[in-house]
Amino acid sequence: MRFDQRLADKLDAAMLELLLPEDAVESLGRWLADPEGGKRYAKGTGPHTIPYSPSSWMGVAPWPVTFADRMAIQSAYVSRADVVAAVTAACQSENWREAFVATQVWGYGDRGYGPFRTGQVLAQPDADVVIADAVSLLRYQGPVAAYEKLNTADGLGPAFFTKYLYFAALALPKVTGLCPLILDSVLAEVLRRHATRLGRAVGYEWSEAIAKRIWRDGGWTSHRYDVYLRWMHAANDQLAARLVGWPAAPDVLELALFSGAWNPA
Repeated sequence: MRFDQRLADKLDAAMLELLLPEDAVESLGRWLADPEGGKRYAKGTGPHTIPYSPSSWMGVAPWPVTFADRMAIQSAYVSRADVVAAVTAACQSENWREAFVATQVWGYGDRGYGPFRTGQVLAQPDADVVIADAVSLLRYQGPVAAYEKLNTADGLGPAFFTKYLYFAALALPKVTGLCPLILDSVLAEVLRRHATRLGRAVGYEWSEAIAKRIWRDGGWTSHRYDVYLRWMHAANDQLAARLVGWPAAPDVLELALFSGAWNPA
């Protein structure tokens, strides 16, 4: 089947109108109530923690001033709250390179290739300009414009530069438009399955083929990121209205879907 943007737009419109089905609301509610699941995030995603090896980042600079001493310990943990603090500190001096490094440490965690890939990105001649301009665009034009800017960076894919946008927005006093969220292949797979199922339910026999294209594993356009943000924010509003105690911040939904709290068949 040849890709047809009109069909993609129809599928997007259905998703934005119908949002989450009842089984999703129920599954996400159970996740939030589970002490081993989402209950720890009832007040936000700050405690979400990732293991990493500080010493493996010795060749990457500048090192976030609030992070563990790379010379002192071999293993450590970094939470979303830790990254927000590091990015906030970097914002005060507009050291966007340091802010970027903080987000990538959390993003890669203990994957050994993280420092090498981050170093490759920062070695690009225009790296500092791109990551600084993205923050300016986020402030004054919104996340889609910032996404387009970062999408020009060599060696930096959306799964990792949306982490930079997400944490930068939390550290900045104000941004334009919807707050950015992380989009990676795990989130895209959930939305691909959801779009396929929803499309079939409303009579779109072509929904699987279109969903596979628009919610593929990477390389999403800025338009796709815009649809993602609008759907996530609206779906989170739906959950906040339906579930007692569901947090207003949509990054909780992002974490829930990433954690497998709902798996549309």
